[in-house]
Amino acid sequence: MKDEYDFRAAKRGAVANTKGKTRITIMLDDAVIQAAREMAESAGMGYQTMINNILRQYLLPKITHSHRAIAEDRTKVLEVINEGISTSEVQALEKQLMAVASELKRVLGRETPDTHKTKAGQ
Repeated sequence: MKDEYDFRAAKRGAVANTKGKTRITIMLDDAVIQAAREMAESAGMGYQTMINNILRQYLLPKITHSHRAIAEDRTKVLEVINEGISTSEVQALEKQLMAVASELKRVLGRETPDTHKTKAGQ
């Protein structure tokens, strides 16, 4: 290891586009995080992406999804296909993702605000 390094010719690496996203801190149950991590791993994605997709599916009606976002997602899928993943692999991954999303939705749906009744309401 050198005592000093010359970074004058260094270039900044690629930065993930965060347009349309907001960084937050959120407290989730350990079981929810574990389930999301397991599902995300089996789907080949990050657990935060998995949680975001499930929340999007659960909270946002299909009508509110913009056509622009759908077009952007389709472009991303096509980029992945062009980089060596076949169309059938993408379709299989989409099926896995939907299965995982449904399972996480089911797990999260067990404890919704509607299912908890106060003693006064019983």
